[in-house]
Amino acid sequence: MYEIIANPEDYQIDHLINGTGNANMEISKEERDKWAGEITNFSERLTEFAKKSEALAKVLAGSDSISATPASLKTLKIQLFTINDALSSALKIADKLEADIIKK
Repeated sequence: MYEIIANPEDYQIDHLINGTGNANMEISKEERDKWAGEITNFSERLTEFAKKSEALAKVLAGSDSISATPASLKTLKIQLFTINDALSSALKIADKLEADIIKK
């Protein structure tokens, strides 16, 4: 048996949770299947992202010449930093959620 102990304050979403009950309840099989499907969708999108990243890395590391305006190069850098920040945030949240689902 597992228990989800995620505290909404730890995720800065407590204002969205106000007014909900605090009593433990068992999550239905249908609800679990729904969320398992959502997590599978996340995984599939990450796999797609990994493929796109590998393709982009091959282009950049390849022998073909690449030209860019200073603005387009800066845009590329900013977007890559944005992606990196988003992935870092997602991994931190996933680590926290993983720690908040405990085996009892």
